[in-house]
Amino acid sequence: MKYVLVTGGVVSGLGKGVTASSIGVVLKACGLRVTSIKIDPYLNTDAGTMSPFEHGEVFVLDDGGEVDLDLGNYERFLDVTLTRDNNITTGKIYQSVLEKERRGDYLGKTVQVVPHITDAIKNWIESVSVIPVDGKEGPADVCVIELGGTVGDIESMPFIEALRQLFFSVGQDNFCLVHVSLILVLGVVGEQKTKPTQHSVRELRALGLTPHFLACRSAQVGNILNIHDVPNIWHVPLLLRNQSAHEAILRHLDLLNVAHPPNLAEWTKRAEIFDNLANSVRIAMVGKYVGMADSYLSVVKALLHACIACSLKPVIDWIAASDLEDDSAQSTPEAHMAAWRTLKNAACILVPGGFGDRGVNGMILAAKYARENKVPYLGICLGMQISVIEIARNVLGFESANSTEFDDQTPSPVVIFMPEGSKTHMGSTMRLGTRKTLLQTPDCITAKLYHNSEYVDERHRHRYEVNPEMVSMLEESGLKFVGKDESGKRMEILELSGHPFYVGVQFHPEFKSRPGRPSALFLGFILAASGQLESHLRNPHNGSL
Repeated sequence: MKYVLVTGGVVSGLGKGVTASSIGVVLKACGLRVTSIKIDPYLNTDAGTMSPFEHGEVFVLDDGGEVDLDLGNYERFLDVTLTRDNNITTGKIYQSVLEKERRGDYLGKTVQVVPHITDAIKNWIESVSVIPVDGKEGPADVCVIELGGTVGDIESMPFIEALRQLFFSVGQDNFCLVHVSLILVLGVVGEQKTKPTQHSVRELRALGLTPHFLACRSAQVGNILNIHDVPNIWHVPLLLRNQSAHEAILRHLDLLNVAHPPNLAEWTKRAEIFDNLANSVRIAMVGKYVGMADSYLSVVKALLHACIACSLKPVIDWIAASDLEDDSAQSTPEAHMAAWRTLKNAACILVPGGFGDRGVNGMILAAKYARENKVPYLGICLGMQISVIEIARNVLGFESANSTEFDDQTPSPVVIFMPEGSKTHMGSTMRLGTRKTLLQTPDCITAKLYHNSEYVDERHRHRYEVNPEMVSMLEESGLKFVGKDESGKRMEILELSGHPFYVGVQFHPEFKSRPGRPSALFLGFILAASGQLESHLRNPHNGSL
């Protein structure tokens, strides 16, 4: 196994994940099989209980793993299917070591960071790196490892020591270290300063690891790769190729004899199409965490994939759901007016997932506006539950209809806590991972978009569901539950009769969207917003789609 380790220095948020993903893309384009591992030095077992404001979105894998959003980048860029074990955290490592200690596996020895924790890290990396993630048999040729955080962080020290030991055990030809750093540009003359990068490299070398390559992030511009700012991140693999980064890495790893020149024709075409898009579509994103775009990163990427398939540039208007509420008309009238103006100017409305009751009434108002004005609506997870509450209140007349998540004493509980859920533990207690949804009729928008009249497989992450005892009553309003789980009791997909596109899904279709292979529901959503849906459903293989 060949390893490419990507570390970061100077500041966090430099784009190590995109750099690591792009290195993987270029190596894959050279004919190599690539897998990836993300190391997060925090003590949490996984990202499942972290706030989206602090950490960005929680990405969900097929096996139900709740992981760092960088694994979403890896899956999208490399078109692979990763597992929860591809995300290593301090919490997972210590948990595994302590479980062994309790079982007596260490035979009375004193358990220490070195060698026990470091050995656990090495063993985890070596065992996970050989698991195929591309649907083929046998291990990959190269494993790209991203070490989260910044060199010098105290919490990453055991990982750096383990990686130093890994380097010596596998040898120079099997281990390549790429250090991502920042080149500061100071003053009006635009002078570039490399001193922070020098200090960062010195820190890394003091810990026993010497970078083979530096990837220097800069607004402007031997073995130094210039990762300057680009119009869209799809240019980063092209940037690396144009600087012959693949040749340098392949030479270092002694892979030149098995690799071929990188074939990035599709990637180049996709980046150029996006750069040259002239027409746009306005999308209102009504959510709880709109202050941080990374909170909905996969939704944004799925919208981008769908828009490019429709030859449209996405213009996402972020609307804080609470700004739509009646209370905000009194407390923040300008924000209230701006939010409603933005909503009414949008071609379509999307309500993504979320937890807690903040902003719920604003989401309900957005869903009502979409329903009454025939504006294309896509509700994801919470967004589906919102549409059910809205219709129960405003069409069926149950004024106090609600989810028990927001009001556990509601007399009309249209959304309830799942019976198998835990009310005492938050981590990994939701309905997680890929589940099969059975379509109830081939004559629905969803079935036509998926080109499958029987079922869809999508990833889930939820604790609450539509109350099965109220389904027949809800369907009297024109709401149709066209997708259910295999038991037939859990509502998965809803559509509204007489509406051009009003779809709610309990799952998260954004997690499986890929560049060049957009999510079916996101594609239908954008087609409806641009007036192309009917013609597409009549002739789904027409034109650029």
